[in-house]
Amino acid sequence: MKKKEIIIRDIIPLRGPNIWTYRPVLEAWVDIGELEEFPSNKIPGFYQRLSAWLPSLIEHRCSYEERGGFLRRVEEGTWAGHILEHVTLELQNLAGLPGGFGKARETSERGVYKVAVRAWHEEVTRAALEQARRLIMAAIEDKPFDVEAAVEELGDMVDSKCLGPSTASIVDAADDRDIPTIRLLDDGNLVQIGYGAALRRIWTAETDRTSAIAETISRDKDLTKSLLESCGVPIPEGREVTSAADAWDAAEDIGLPVCIKPVDGNHGRGVFIDVKTREEVEKAYAIAVEEGSAVLVERSIPGTEHRLLVIGGKLVAANRGDMVMVTGDGKSTVRELIDSQVNSDPRRGPTELHPLSNIRIDSAARMELSRQNLEPDSIPAAGRDVLIQRNANHAFDVTDDVHPETAALASLAARVVGLDIAGIDLVCEDISQPLSAQGGAIVEVNAGPSLLMHLKPGIGKPRPVGKAIVDNLFAANETGRIPVVGVTGTRGKTAVAKLVAHLLYMSGKHVGLACSDGLHLDRRHVQKSDAANWTAGHRLLLNRAVEAAVIENGGRTILGEGLPYDRCQVGIVTNIEPDAENLARWDVHPSGGEYFTTYRNTYRTQVDVVLRNGYAVLNAADPIVADLAELCDGEVILFAADPTCPALAAHLAAGKRGVFVRDGRITVATGDSEAWLLCRLGDVPAIGKQKDPATIANVLAAVAAGWALGITFDAIGTGIKTYGLDLPAPSDLLTQVAKKPRKAATRN
Repeated sequence: MKKKEIIIRDIIPLRGPNIWTYRPVLEAWVDIGELEEFPSNKIPGFYQRLSAWLPSLIEHRCSYEERGGFLRRVEEGTWAGHILEHVTLELQNLAGLPGGFGKARETSERGVYKVAVRAWHEEVTRAALEQARRLIMAAIEDKPFDVEAAVEELGDMVDSKCLGPSTASIVDAADDRDIPTIRLLDDGNLVQIGYGAALRRIWTAETDRTSAIAETISRDKDLTKSLLESCGVPIPEGREVTSAADAWDAAEDIGLPVCIKPVDGNHGRGVFIDVKTREEVEKAYAIAVEEGSAVLVERSIPGTEHRLLVIGGKLVAANRGDMVMVTGDGKSTVRELIDSQVNSDPRRGPTELHPLSNIRIDSAARMELSRQNLEPDSIPAAGRDVLIQRNANHAFDVTDDVHPETAALASLAARVVGLDIAGIDLVCEDISQPLSAQGGAIVEVNAGPSLLMHLKPGIGKPRPVGKAIVDNLFAANETGRIPVVGVTGTRGKTAVAKLVAHLLYMSGKHVGLACSDGLHLDRRHVQKSDAANWTAGHRLLLNRAVEAAVIENGGRTILGEGLPYDRCQVGIVTNIEPDAENLARWDVHPSGGEYFTTYRNTYRTQVDVVLRNGYAVLNAADPIVADLAELCDGEVILFAADPTCPALAAHLAAGKRGVFVRDGRITVATGDSEAWLLCRLGDVPAIGKQKDPATIANVLAAVAAGWALGITFDAIGTGIKTYGLDLPAPSDLLTQVAKKPRKAATRN
C-alpha cells in the first residue's frame, strides 16, 4: 500500500488473559502505508481537527503520565496506529464504557502495527475501531466527520448489548472480591459467577437461589396477601373481584378511597390508588382487568409508597416515592408543562442509565387530571398546581430512616414468600415510625426488583446492593473458584496435563481436562479432537460437575485466543524452546532481540495469572523458564531431574519447594530439612525402562503440581504408579493402598 490510508488487516479477539493484559482485548493489525512517513505533526491541521472533535482526549495521559500527555504527543508527532488506539478508547468512553487498556506496537513489517484495546463487548469495540479509523482519516483528509452521530450509534450498541447497570453492579462487586464472572448471553444479563462446581448464576436481581415457586407466589397478589396476613404482616384488607359492579360492591364494603390493581400485574401497570367514586372504580377496573387475569380492590393506605430491598433476609436499601406536580403558567398545556418542568430533568430518561423515568400521561394520570377538571391539553391558570402522579419514581433514598420494626417486617415478608431478593412495597406516612402506629401496610412483594433506584437515587446516598447480592451468594471465605491448573510451554504440555488430571482424579475430584488429546471428564473422552484452546477450556469452567480443571494452553492459544480463565491455582511452564512452536503468524519469532522477548513473554502469561495463594511450577533446568519465578504472585515450585541444577539448588537453599531425582527416586523437598522419596523411577509406567529425560521432567512437573494442589503424597505416589492402567474407582484404590505397608515412600 503506497497511499495515505489506514487499513485494518485483521482483528484477533483475545477473550481472556493474554500477552497484553489480564482483560479481554481486540488486537487489530493495522497497515498505515504511506502514513509511516507522515507522523501527526507533518499533517497540516490534523492536531487542531482531532482536538476540536474530541476535546476529552485531554484526559489521556499517555507516555508523559500527565493530563494532556496524548495530545502533546499528537502535536509533537506520533503515528496513526498510536492515534487509533486512543481514539477508539475515547469513543468507547463517550458511548458509556470505561476507556480501559490500550497499546500500540510496531511489527516487523514496516508500517504495520498491532493495536490492542480493551474489549468490554467484542461487537461494540469492533464498531469503535472502525469509527475511530474513519474519524482519523477525516482529520487527515480535512473532511467533515459527525462525532455526535458516531458516539450516538456506539451508545445505542452499548445500551442494547452491554450489561445493564444493575447487573454490572453485581459483576463489579464479584470482581472486587476476585470472584470470576462469565457472561452467558452476548446481549443479555445472564451471568455466571464463579467456576465449575463453585459457580452461581444471576439474571439481574434474580439468582439461582430464587425459587420459581416463590416468584409465582409474588405475582399472585391475592395469594401473597393471604400468606403475609397469616404471619402477622400488616396488609390492606380487600378481595378479588370479577366485574366492575363487583368492584364497586367491594369498594363500598371496604370503604372509600380504595386501590384497584391487577392480581398478577407488575411494574405498576394498571394500578390506581385513592379511587373515590363509582365512575372511577369502573374506569380503573376496565383498565386493570386488561393488565392481568383478575382484579383486586383494596383499602387505600394513607401516605407515600416506599420500596424496600431485602437481600438474604436483610434490609439493604430503601427508597421513597413522591408526587409529581406541575405549575401552570397560563400559556402551556399540561402535556407541555410535563415536558418542560418534569421530563427536562437530566436524571429522567428512557434508558437504564437514568435513575428516573420520563412521566407519561397514562390512564392513572388521566384520572388524576379529570379529578381536577383538566385534560392533557388543558391550559392551567398561572400559578395553579396540578397533580400528575401520586406515587412516581422511588427517587429518595431513605435507607437510614427505616424503623427497625419495619425493616424486620420487610424481611419477614420476603421470607414468607420465599424470595432471596425481594422488593417490598409498603405505604406509610413516616418510614421512621412503626407501621402499626400509623396504619401503614405492605402492599406488594416483588421478585426480580429494580436495583437502579438504589444504585442511582434521584436524591440521597447510593447503596452497594451489588455487593450485598454477591455476599449473599458467597460466604466470606468462599472464592467461587475450583482448582484450575494451566499448562503451557513448547513441549510436554499434553503429557503433563493428562498426568495432573489423573492425580486429581485419584484424589477423588471430578476433573475436567482440555488438552491436545481432546476433552475429558474424569475417564470419559467426550471430545477426541484437539481441545487445547479457549473454547474447550471455557466449556469446562461452565460445567457445574467439574470440581477441578486442567487446561493446556500453547503459545498459539495465548496469542490467538487468550487464556480461558482469569486466574489459576497452579500454572505450569514445561520449557521454552525457541524453535519448537511456530508463532510467526502473530509476528513472534524465536530469535531477534525484542521479538524473542515477545516469544518469552507469550509463555510468561501463564505465570502472570497465578493466584496469590497459588503456585507456579517451573522447569529449573530451563534458564528461560526458571527466570519466570520472579513474576509469580504466589509461591514457586521448581523441578529438575538433577538436584544440583543451579536454579534448583539456589531455590532449595532459600528454603523453598523443589522436586527432583535422588538415587533413582522421585524426591520432593522443602529446603534441605525435609524430603520425601515417593517412588523409584522404574515404578512409574510412564517413564518405563527408557528413562527418557523429557518424560522424567514431565512426571516431575506433574508431581510438583499435585503437591501444590494439596494432594497427599500417598495419592501422588499411587497416581504416578497407576497412570495409564485400567483402574478401579479412586476411593477403592486408595483404600487398598492404605492397607498395605508403604515401602517406596520414606522420610529423610
